[in-house]
Amino acid sequence: MTSSRETQRDVDVRGQRFAIRLSLGVGVLMFAGKVFAYLITGSAAILSDAAESVVHVAAVGFAAYSLRVSLRPPDEDHPYGHEKIGFFSAGFEGAMIGIAALYILFEAARKWLTGLQLQRLEEGTLIVAGAALINGALGGYLLWQGRRHRSLILEANGRHVLTDCYTSVGVIVGLGLTLLTGWLPFDPILAILVALNILWSGGRLIRQAFGGLMDERDAEIDATVRGVLEGVAPGDVAEYHGLRHRRMGNSVWVDVHLLFREGELLRDAHEVATRLEEQIATALRPQRAVVITHLEPFEGHGDHHAPMVGRNSREPN
Repeated sequence: MTSSRETQRDVDVRGQRFAIRLSLGVGVLMFAGKVFAYLITGSAAILSDAAESVVHVAAVGFAAYSLRVSLRPPDEDHPYGHEKIGFFSAGFEGAMIGIAALYILFEAARKWLTGLQLQRLEEGTLIVAGAALINGALGGYLLWQGRRHRSLILEANGRHVLTDCYTSVGVIVGLGLTLLTGWLPFDPILAILVALNILWSGGRLIRQAFGGLMDERDAEIDATVRGVLEGVAPGDVAEYHGLRHRRMGNSVWVDVHLLFREGELLRDAHEVATRLEEQIATALRPQRAVVITHLEPFEGHGDHHAPMVGRNSREPN
């Protein structure tokens, strides 16, 4: 019989796979619509929007592959699992966004310098507006699913889709100003502004990916774990030190050293440590947490160990 935990994991996996497939399918449709809009208008702003959609389709394809790999269980070659590929996925998506932004800047400047020729702007604007609405809804859904399942891959993809939506909104503004005033340079100017916004968004994703790969400290996780540790009665655990934690993708790994008074039975100390591991894992939900404790004697501890990262005010000198 399948346990409730396994059943919930199956539900999470199905939800994540459905979300990424939906993103890929919608991305292809949006790209086709924007290419058609560009062909009938010749707008640099619409071209910038279509270019961003090309990047989105490529990035979501890699995200789908990354999601499949991240869900694999640990094996002999990857004893810690495969979840960290999510950071590679976010970094790849950020880099692709940056490439799209540079292409948009180049094309907008080229069209401006070689002469602007626009036509059928009303039809093109309607197509882009429809794409913006769809992408806005899809991006919000992906972010919700990413936070619900603690999936960096879905969150990064959701931000990318929302970036695509913002790009379309910028294009609509540019085309609207062009229609109202008849001044054609509004089109490349808005394309350039949109490209700069896309470049900033891509940089944020790359920064997040580097932070995850380098095991950067997460202030929220740190505060949660320390809150649990500080709530432990001194009679149970004399001190703790060496607290470390890192995001693996969908899960958090925590390890900490617990110091016990002289005379404490190993069996009793182990029970306290196990209970503390469960409390930390519960406090970090809905993220899956792997908590590892190391038991040490309090008396004479400093004579046997060099100072460790993660010192705490309760730790002996």
